[in-house]
Amino acid sequence: MITLLQNIGKSVVQGFAQLLWPAVCVNCGLLTSHDDKGLCQKCWQEILQCVDPDYCPRCGASVSRYILHNGRCPQCQQLQFHLDGLARAGMYGEALRKMVVAFKNDRTELDTHLSMLAGSALQSAGFYDEIELVVPVPLHWRRRLSRGYNQAELLAKKLTLPHAKISYDLARIRHTEKQGAGTLAQRKANVRGAFAVRRGHRYDGKTICLIDDVKTTGATLNECAKVLKEAGAKKVYALVLATAGQQGN
Repeated sequence: MITLLQNIGKSVVQGFAQLLWPAVCVNCGLLTSHDDKGLCQKCWQEILQCVDPDYCPRCGASVSRYILHNGRCPQCQQLQFHLDGLARAGMYGEALRKMVVAFKNDRTELDTHLSMLAGSALQSAGFYDEIELVVPVPLHWRRRLSRGYNQAELLAKKLTLPHAKISYDLARIRHTEKQGAGTLAQRKANVRGAFAVRRGHRYDGKTICLIDDVKTTGATLNECAKVLKEAGAKKVYALVLATAGQQGN
């Protein structure tokens, strides 16, 4: 009887709470249930549609696992990579794109939901147990000052990696234009020489996982991986929230 009364009392309190503080979807702003964990059913469904487990573990392109050869899809067989592999939470579809863009524009509370998606992708990646250091792709100090935070850093702090630490010794030393709709060659030129490892720091023999929000051509991640390997890193992988476009590297 006591348990029954406690359950009834709990239901009444929850009912009043929902009347006074109705739950809204953190993505679209529509009313939802407290049981939906911050996202309405529509947004959950749209985001899950973006989370496709079939992708190339080398470049992140959406492909069937049955066409991979030596861990690469046909479009990245002949491309040179400094990255040793990549894990992604999903494709840059409507709902996920909206969350990622909002995350970069003051909606830092979205780190909980986005890190859950990213963490699931990382744990299913073949390199999860190898990671020794997590390195957020750095922002130039001017952009960091303007935005107030680095979204890759917030994401890295939310990930659960019991045997890995976060390293901040990779720096962006040159302010670059935002990676817009340019060609792969233009994007590579834009970030060439833009990163460096802080003086006196090395990554000798370490296995590293870079963290970023979106990978399009991969020029930024590849340049970061190149610099980290020049500083002694043994392997460099990457984790991104989403891949946009299918241009390979």
